Amino acid sequence: MNKLLLTSLISSTFFALTATSSVATIQAAELNFAHIETVGTSTIEAAADMAIINVQVSIEAASAKKAKQKADEAVSQFMQRLLDAGVDKKHIQSANLQLNPQYEYVQNKPRKLTGYSANRQITVTIIELSNLNELLDSALVEGINQVNNIELKSSKEAEMMAQARQAAIKDAKQKAESLAKGFGEQVAGVWQVRYFPSQSHQPEMYRASMKMNADVAQTYQQGQVSVSDSVEAIFRLK
Repeated sequence: MNKLLLTSLISSTFFALTATSSVATIQAAELNFAHIETVGTSTIEAAADMAIINVQVSIEAASAKKAKQKADEAVSQFMQRLLDAGVDKKHIQSANLQLNPQYEYVQNKPRKLTGYSANRQITVTIIELSNLNELLDSALVEGINQVNNIELKSSKEAEMMAQARQAAIKDAKQKAESLAKGFGEQVAGVWQVRYFPSQSHQPEMYRASMKMNADVAQTYQQGQVSVSDSVEAIFRLK
């Protein structure tokens, strides 16, 4: 088969398969040699062994000072419980106070100040996932009354990313070799590689401002953390 014709057929097929890709591909017309373009992909999964929790205390009181005091007290006591449980201080982040006036609105009347709300968030990285239940229980005890999210993570994320990258490279090569073989050709070697690092995907176990109750700590389940990667490559044909 004429290699220029082969190049046109393969490039047309590749373009149709990757028409929705956000990365612009080099058109066959720009290359003056027979080639194959492939996209290698891979996904690596591992059991979660860490978690990042974001909890919040929301307090309403008659005065701004009282609301602040109650919020600060709840945060301080919860942070102390975390430290006593062995959580490293660097794994605890406490957000600044948000203080807002609360009004009552009645039609055709001026608004009436009814009090103030105070809100503070705490983000905690839990190195041992087995401690999640106990730490959530301690949050309940100290007056933390809102869960924003619980995100599962893996301590082996860097290793997983490296594995996913190599698997994506292997996938790109296998696709090129398979395509070339199908047309009675052989791959001579790689000519160009385009790589854009991907991100890991950690499932969120709890989302968006759900009120915390005694059942929350028992609802989580250990899940899988997945890491995906991809690489684009152009291979010369012999």
